[in-house]
Amino acid sequence: MRITTEQLAQHLKRSLAPLYIVHGDEPLLALEAADRIRARAHDDGHIEREVLTAEQHFDWSQLRVSGQSQSLFATRRILEIRIPGGKPGNDGSQALQAYAADLPPDTITLIALPAVDWRAQKGAWFGALDAAGVMVEAAQVKRDKLPAWLASRLQAQDQSADTETLEFIADKVEG
Repeated sequence: MRITTEQLAQHLKRSLAPLYIVHGDEPLLALEAADRIRARAHDDGHIEREVLTAEQHFDWSQLRVSGQSQSLFATRRILEIRIPGGKPGNDGSQALQAYAADLPPDTITLIALPAVDWRAQKGAWFGALDAAGVMVEAAQVKRDKLPAWLASRLQAQDQSADTETLEFIADKVEG
């Protein structure tokens, strides 16, 4: 299932999937999406959290070991996998495909990626993750949508601004 960051809050009200993949160009929206997922998982009893960062020379067998290990302090946990380069390589591709095919019980897995280009999206690893979980895209807010986006952010904080002010801010911050 593919959703946007705007659709995530509604999705989390209805259900919590065992796998989330957050990717995109907008770091703030990606960070907020991951925070929402972690908060919802915590509310659902996923207390323990383990973070793996897959940088150069990462040992992908750690993913399998972490997926198979039992939680020490809680029955439910969050396993977060950060792939800052956006490309897991051959070993990572195989490990992610195997992991997606056999997701661990009582675990919410959150995979954080930067923007993923179209070539990588056609890769077997990306397809396996997409089929097994919820893909959340943190896309940049386009200029024509920016004033409305700013207004909704202000409204969430019980604030408001007139259209002229929103347009002015959008002109100054866009790009």
